[in-house]
Amino acid sequence: MVESTPLPSAAIQERQVFGISPLIRLTLLLLYLALMGPLPFLAQATRAAVSPLWLTVGIGLGGLGLYGALSQRVEVDDQRIQVTYPTWIRWLFRGGWQLPWRQVQALKPRSTGQGGIVYYFVGEGGEAYLLPMRVAGFARLVTLVETYSGIDTQDVRPLAQPWMYFILLGFTLLLLLVDAWTITTALGMT
Repeated sequence: MVESTPLPSAAIQERQVFGISPLIRLTLLLLYLALMGPLPFLAQATRAAVSPLWLTVGIGLGGLGLYGALSQRVEVDDQRIQVTYPTWIRWLFRGGWQLPWRQVQALKPRSTGQGGIVYYFVGEGGEAYLLPMRVAGFARLVTLVETYSGIDTQDVRPLAQPWMYFILLGFTLLLLLVDAWTITTALGMT
């Protein structure tokens, strides 16, 4: 059960910003590096048809796109909830969305293919807006949603628990060690 804490009246009036959890950002960026980092070195060692330089450029652009996606933020004030991205990457992610609180009709759960549950805001016209669940301060965000929309959010839980990302981070760090060995071996072959 998510406990609803009363919000001070000053906090209700100002805009609150929630970014993606630093643990999630770090884990996913390191996982991307662990999966993609060795490829240019392996391409060079095996004399692959794809240039290591082009692989490096492509991996760099992909990493920049991932960093942009992980820069998503949720902005909440007494008028609306808004999901947005930094200006430099907004063109790629269609700029996010915003929904005035007066248009929120419901918060509906939907099951995912992996057995989890995500939640969608339903607007006046029946449009669905995904509630971001991987933000730092998710419990506070849910409290604000309940305060501004009047919708009962006691059953809303985060999609993934922090321990899941700690386990993924641990395996990612192990993979980075294997990558270091792989890159060293590939460089020794050239």
